[in-house]
Amino acid sequence: MMDIYQILQKLPHRYPILLVDRVLEVEKGVRIKALKNVSVNEPFFVGHFPHRPVMPGVLILEALAQAAALLSFATLDITLDEKTIYYFAGIDGARFKRPVEPGDQLILDVELGRAKAGIYKFKARAWVGSDLAAEAELMCTMRKVA
Repeated sequence: MMDIYQILQKLPHRYPILLVDRVLEVEKGVRIKALKNVSVNEPFFVGHFPHRPVMPGVLILEALAQAAALLSFATLDITLDEKTIYYFAGIDGARFKRPVEPGDQLILDVELGRAKAGIYKFKARAWVGSDLAAEAELMCTMRKVA
């Protein structure tokens, strides 16, 4: 389990792009279960869509990637320094099954598929209650920056 203060120590993201509020479970090298509370006050709802707010799919994928990063850091037992960035390397098979709206609690369920040559591949699913909201295979990598 990880609260927001521990997440802030691990992820470089900050408002408005920090999209993980709490880690519920983590099994190093295997899976992570985290949550994002979706509030009507999110800045993206102003324009997406004013008459019927819906969380953009790309932000659901970003939330899943942030959970994947937390799983990687827990697995490797590391905290990133300012010279290391964790990037998306690819997204395959992204599907959106249900709109995510204000008041929803998005459960981020990510499993590590494999890690090879610095590329991590994950099977990621986002749930609202028992409903699948989105799923994708994510690939991520860490790189040093100048």
